[in-house]
Amino acid sequence: MQAILLTTTGGPEVLVPGEVPTPRPQAGQVLVRSEAIPVLYPETMLRSGAFPLPIEKPFVFGTQAAGVVVEIGAGVDPGLLGQRVIVASDSFGTYAEFVCAPAESAVRIPDALPSVEAAALTMSGSVTLPLLEAAKLTGTETVLIEAAATGIGGYLTQLAKQTGAARVIATAGGPEKAGRAREFGADVVIDHLDPHWVDRLRETLGGATIDVVFDSIGGESAPALLDLMTPLTGRMLSYGFLSGAPAQITAMDLIVRGLTLIGCSGPAWLAGVSDARGAAMERAVSGALTPLVDRVLPLDQAAQAHRILDDRAAKGTIVLQPR
Repeated sequence: MQAILLTTTGGPEVLVPGEVPTPRPQAGQVLVRSEAIPVLYPETMLRSGAFPLPIEKPFVFGTQAAGVVVEIGAGVDPGLLGQRVIVASDSFGTYAEFVCAPAESAVRIPDALPSVEAAALTMSGSVTLPLLEAAKLTGTETVLIEAAATGIGGYLTQLAKQTGAARVIATAGGPEKAGRAREFGADVVIDHLDPHWVDRLRETLGGATIDVVFDSIGGESAPALLDLMTPLTGRMLSYGFLSGAPAQITAMDLIVRGLTLIGCSGPAWLAGVSDARGAAMERAVSGALTPLVDRVLPLDQAAQAHRILDDRAAKGTIVLQPR
């Protein structure tokens, strides 16, 4: 079968098409014929070597896929055969025509949702719902959503007012993405490519404060936001570091301002994200969420997909399709 191999860590060029044997499902696994494979931002960091990979290379890369269950292993519900599902693998192997994954990871895709849209939505959408739950919005808050035109930020912006935000201030990179954030429901958009964007935010607030920050940028911009947050009740949800580093905030930074930092990571958090995949797809079917698909590329162009993500040029999820 056709697959994409990670030959070593490095730039996108280390992702190389190849032919490998079709896997067979073991006990507790399903075999899925891939229809749509999302290219995810965390995968670019794994590919680059930002995080250790304790697996001998080369190996078939990728962590999620959408497709049809064509075979099951021992102990798996026969009712899954022939079903369209989204699956996740913690041992990679999804950039391929056929994917083996734990049956417990398989979530059925609603009939009304195309596989490409399901693949595009599932990771970012399923992170969005736990973030909004953790924020505990009450209908009165001013929220700041970083990188609000794509991915998780785009879905947060679509849902924020539906789930209790009174005012949505967003950041986006450049005029085109700023326009998208406004379309998604942002009241004000600030260009975070401006090195003084925090000053622009202060001017926008005009003495008001931010109740909730959805922080995906991290780095040095995060502590610069603390003095703009509501004392005692302000909370920052830290879930990404597009700057290349997590939020550079100390306990004392928070204590002296009476603020809360909520870390959105770790096994318990990821379990909640996994549990939200079905709910995210149902939101898309209902029209509450619009799946953000940047483009669909052939599977053998996985390296090009990673280049686009590295260049921050994607306006949504890039989806790969086997030929």
